[in-house]
Amino acid sequence: MKEQALRSFARGLVLSLTLVSGVAFAGQKQVGGVRMPDSLTLQGRTVALAHMELHKRFIFKVYVWSLYLEDHPRSASEAIASNSVKRLHFRFLRDISRSQLVESLRNGLHRNPDLREGPLAQQVGVMLGSLRDVEKGGDLIITYTPGGGLEIAGEASGGVFIPGKSFADALFSAWLDVHPIFPR
Repeated sequence: MKEQALRSFARGLVLSLTLVSGVAFAGQKQVGGVRMPDSLTLQGRTVALAHMELHKRFIFKVYVWSLYLEDHPRSASEAIASNSVKRLHFRFLRDISRSQLVESLRNGLHRNPDLREGPLAQQVGVMLGSLRDVEKGGDLIITYTPGGGLEIAGEASGGVFIPGKSFADALFSAWLDVHPIFPR
């Protein structure tokens, strides 16, 4: 009788822990072992997780990137043109040196001709100049806020603010061109 009561208690405990852990992760999505919330409140506005993806280099997991959008666009051009809160969030799954991070971002951003020369190229330099070594588990967070500009933050950046919408549009355009998440 004691043994049956103990088994019943153990099953109940396992079921309770399973339910509690399920509730703890409600409202989150997981990719590559990284959990991100389904939505965030930024500057008093709610942004929803539009996409989350694991990036690998050869066989190595490098980072998980997430895109949060305030609006619900049907295309990349709508997402870029929208004057709403947008966030790219990178969670690194390995140590990345500053030079690796700078080279990778420079190569991706230079696919957009507007970011290769002129005033936007100078802003690319400001953004890349803010980057630093990042340890496994660190973040790079790029957030556009209407009426303000683009904020680069997280452990992978010393933090920088680039005013206006044009650089943010070019950056998001370059990213969504290389990483299409909307039907073409």
